[in-house]
Amino acid sequence: MMLLLAFAIGHLKIAPRSLGPYLERRSLGHHALIEKSGRWLSQTLVTLDRGEQLPFALPPLTLGAQHASSATAPAVAGKGEREVIVDSPASARAAIEGARPGDVITFLSGTYYFDGRSIQARQAGMPDKPITVRAQHAGKVVLHFAITEGFKVSKPYWIFEGLTIRGVCKAHAECEHAFHVVGEASHFIARNNVVEDFNSHFKVNGEAGIYPDQGIIEANTLTNAGVRQTSNPVTPIDMVGASDWKIQRNLITDFVKGDGNLVSYGAFAKGAGSGNRFEKNIVLCEHRLREFPGQRVGLSFGGGGTGTQFCRDRRCLTEHDGGSINDNLIAFCSDDGIYLNKSATARVTHNTLLDTAGITVRFAVSSADLEGNLVDGIIRSRDDGVVRDADNLVGGIYGSYLGWHAMRKLYRQPSELDLAWQGKVPRRRPAAVDAIDLCNGKRAARAAYGAFEDFAGCRQETAKAH
Repeated sequence: MMLLLAFAIGHLKIAPRSLGPYLERRSLGHHALIEKSGRWLSQTLVTLDRGEQLPFALPPLTLGAQHASSATAPAVAGKGEREVIVDSPASARAAIEGARPGDVITFLSGTYYFDGRSIQARQAGMPDKPITVRAQHAGKVVLHFAITEGFKVSKPYWIFEGLTIRGVCKAHAECEHAFHVVGEASHFIARNNVVEDFNSHFKVNGEAGIYPDQGIIEANTLTNAGVRQTSNPVTPIDMVGASDWKIQRNLITDFVKGDGNLVSYGAFAKGAGSGNRFEKNIVLCEHRLREFPGQRVGLSFGGGGTGTQFCRDRRCLTEHDGGSINDNLIAFCSDDGIYLNKSATARVTHNTLLDTAGITVRFAVSSADLEGNLVDGIIRSRDDGVVRDADNLVGGIYGSYLGWHAMRKLYRQPSELDLAWQGKVPRRRPAAVDAIDLCNGKRAARAAYGAFEDFAGCRQETAKAH
């Protein structure tokens, strides 16, 4: 019976983890026996596809914030510039809201509580004199935000680094964003920060027809301690209409939406932006938060779509143009690892997807070049999306209906992120690829499929030993 089901579903290209919940929803409102059968079938299919879902201890990684090693270099005020020391919420507000180009605003170590209105970064820095907000010692400054939006950045050339920021609102809907980057706030940089317990840790969008382009979100850890009990969007990096951003070397985990449509994303760019890049990130949709209802997607161009009034071109003929998703590890997602929705001319290269439904390219305006990816799941086109599939290693769909996952067997213990290769490393034919992989290793002439040659380089203890 299951073999026949697998054969039939193979033609539709739908993963068991997607089919099971769909059948369960369709069974609701029918006879009690049908509803019970729907629940059983859903649980069976999801278990075959995903195995036992147990939380695990995440090994110390070289990606994400590196506070323990104070890896972020301290900002230094130059000639004619100021270092402004702050030691209270009031002095921090005053320094940030009255900043001048070149200011280095330094929080002394401690915990700071902010409520009421947002902290307005409303003065412009300059290309050679950005305004920097930093911790005196990375990781020893903790900002508690009981604010809908923490930092609202509306002018260009601001840098935030070395901070730990926690949302502490009584209701999750009241802690929307740690950073809201809008309008003229181009060339924004956030690096080496830990940001916890927000719906969308970074929200980036236009204001008055102006969009904050050319930003960088680099080497941050973005996570949530629990399910977000809200119907508002839950996406740690939520970009609408902005272009030419680099999202790189971040660790993004546990973005579970507990109300509304139950759909959440690790990061997306949509709203008719272009040229955005997701590179060398680790996205773990479900690390500590396991087995909750709903759909978690790793990375996306297009997300769930954009209302035309929020689109950069006021039409969103495409949600995104000319983006790239390269050298990322995406794992433990109840839905697609990579989802392209009305996304034109995307490049998706050398990503590793484990315990996800795979890669989906949807709608006729979508087109994607896929090369060198290792996909535990499937690559599929929906609604006439154009997929140029060149030399990818894909597990396929039939085995997943039988509980057999060839891609996971390539690693020692993938369910615990122990990704040492088991046996022979699967390698591509010679091809032009990026020289440096996710784990800061040099790619061989015949590169391994996926994001890394040796995952040991992504583990702190191994990297330090070398």
